[in-house]
Amino acid sequence: MGLALDIALKHVRSRVRQTLVGVLGVATGVGFSVMMASLMEGSQRDFIRQLVDSLPHVSVTDQRRAPADQPATAAYDAVQIHSLSTETERRGIKNPLAILASLEGWVPGSIAPSAQAKAILRYSGRDTAATVVGIDPRREPQVSQLAVQMRVGTLESLHRASNAIILGDALASRIGVRVGNAVSVTTGEGRPVLAQVVGLFHSGVRQIDEGQAYTLMRTAQILARQTGLVNELRVRVDDALEARAVAQRIETQTGYKSVSWQEAHEDLLSAFQIRNIIMFMVVGAILLVASFGTFNIVSTITHEKARDIAIMKSLGLREALVRRIFVLEAAVIGVFGMLLGWVLGYLMCLGLGLVEIRSGFTDAKQLPVLYTWTHYALAGSVALASSVFAGWFPARKAASVHPVDIIRGAS
Repeated sequence: MGLALDIALKHVRSRVRQTLVGVLGVATGVGFSVMMASLMEGSQRDFIRQLVDSLPHVSVTDQRRAPADQPATAAYDAVQIHSLSTETERRGIKNPLAILASLEGWVPGSIAPSAQAKAILRYSGRDTAATVVGIDPRREPQVSQLAVQMRVGTLESLHRASNAIILGDALASRIGVRVGNAVSVTTGEGRPVLAQVVGLFHSGVRQIDEGQAYTLMRTAQILARQTGLVNELRVRVDDALEARAVAQRIETQTGYKSVSWQEAHEDLLSAFQIRNIIMFMVVGAILLVASFGTFNIVSTITHEKARDIAIMKSLGLREALVRRIFVLEAAVIGVFGMLLGWVLGYLMCLGLGLVEIRSGFTDAKQLPVLYTWTHYALAGSVALASSVFAGWFPARKAASVHPVDIIRGAS
């Protein structure tokens, strides 16, 4: 191994310009691969983080995925009942306090009740639709980031006025309202309620900032004209990735529809998977192109060192040793290119992290770049493997040629 490495290094040093071109080719492939993977995965994680922070991990509503079985259908196989409903059906989750206490016994996280109502907000002749969410200011910080998203006022401001309301900053800007103004809130019942704006929040998700408002539970129940209404339990688990399993268990226990954030954005997560496949294909193509440069350099060295190969084989060097020499040359180019590519990729990620952006969906000020060793290990290992693989073909060809044929051809 020592002799083969010495000869390989001698060949590499004798062609400095070609070696430098090969190293730069591999380094460019590794650097751009690291940069693309860091940028795309960083933007994906930032997007998901915005969704996870702005929405409850699990939402338990007063709906059911399927109609409840009727006693007659359970007792008789021949009976089927469809579209059966009472004349007046009371909305909301039945026995919400008992269900809440039961879930708090095992759910790994926090739970808060809420009452939601669809409403029309009117101010100064401008109307806009919004979702009014009645909350408990003491429990809300445990299940959402609303407390830290407040731009004006606090959650406790809801107690400082009659029928107080907190609006998203984009929603307030749309209807031209400011803190201290009174807005008319009308639900489907057609009975308007005058509410005073006591705060503004900014979640970073435009859909929420433009279409959501928060009040006290009793205010939302007044808007819905139903005392004691609780039509949603909002759950925030300790590990956001466990939300799907927790939602399934809650639905099995309560019978109410429980939707995790993964289920609510399943189409979006599927699109991210397709995007990751495209990203890895592009990264692989970049590294493959870099490996062609290594193949070209090793092939050139093999052709130019034909007489050296003949002399080495005439001195008794076996084909395996000659093949190992040229494979080591490709490996040396791949190693130096990999190391230089890591540095190049890190510097490009630092540069991208300093770029300021203006996003319509989030309030991020810089490009989200993810720094992780897995990107460097993946790009480096693929580049090194492709370099060695590219050097193996000319190495096998050089080792298989008979020395007499090389000398006769050279003369």
